[in-house]
Amino acid sequence: MSAVSAFPSFSQPRMSAKTSGVVACIDCTDRNAWIYPHALALASTLDVPVTLLQVLDRDASPDARPDPIECNLRRREAMRVLDRCAATIEPSSSQTTIELAEGPAAEEICRYVRECDEGMVVLGRRGRKEAGRDGVGGTVHKVLSQAPGPVLLVPVEAPVPGSAYRRIVVPLDGSRWAESVLPLAVRLAKAADAELLLVHVVPTPEMIQARPLETEDETLRENLIERNEQAARSYLDRTRSNLSAMGLRARAIVIRGGDVRDTLCALIDREAADLAVMSARGHGHQHVRDVPYGTVASYLMAHCSVPMLVLPSASRKAQMTSPAASQSVRLPTAIQV
Repeated sequence: MSAVSAFPSFSQPRMSAKTSGVVACIDCTDRNAWIYPHALALASTLDVPVTLLQVLDRDASPDARPDPIECNLRRREAMRVLDRCAATIEPSSSQTTIELAEGPAAEEICRYVRECDEGMVVLGRRGRKEAGRDGVGGTVHKVLSQAPGPVLLVPVEAPVPGSAYRRIVVPLDGSRWAESVLPLAVRLAKAADAELLLVHVVPTPEMIQARPLETEDETLRENLIERNEQAARSYLDRTRSNLSAMGLRARAIVIRGGDVRDTLCALIDREAADLAVMSARGHGHQHVRDVPYGTVASYLMAHCSVPMLVLPSASRKAQMTSPAASQSVRLPTAIQV
């Protein structure tokens, strides 16, 4: 029996018991149904169930009287959308449940995930209302600000994944915040036998230029870049060695870049990665604490061509330790990630 035929008239949808897993948020027109295969790939890797969640907006006017017939029709249509999405995959290949909620989208998504144990959210990168804007939509921004756990952002142009992600990029800047994603990245890599690419971009240091730089200034800048490269390579090699000792396939990549953000995006494309995992904040968190994510993470969330698994700074599960780094490990430059 389909979800629609089982749906009782003039009643609230029956909510099943909430369990930990992957929560894929589908909009009312299923125009972001492309996220479902990515939710399945993530859930399959972690061996957890998938929940298809749709949030119905309430009437904007608080004085408006609810129309039970209209409400029931909206719920029926929402269930049809979720049914169509779930039907794209063989039932035996996943544990998928369907849920409805009602209210402000971001608040309801976060509320639902908080009631799950270690739930992960999967969102399309841009909402329908922001189709003409460059960047993430308002709902994505609010979820990233409030989410208690990891959020997977899936761009519409991302290729359909296989059963799991096979090459995972992990940008690291040496901060404890950036390292907090390593346990999650390790878990994904172990389960899928994926390759981990540990990446650090060494930026060109800015120098005050009231006039053209002297030879000594150019030499000083080059020496600083070389020093930072050496420190970054030592840090990533040590991290890679620890991961290799755990039986994981890992590579360390240190690369120069005038703009850290563009360099990371280009590297992800060049390495044919199919997933990026990073913290919403890096070194910049110790300087600016009133924004949910740093400039590098913000740029990648809007421009990265592959799904991006973000660990929000507000996450209760964010771990400030990792199996591959100690508190004494630091890089000489502060790069916001």
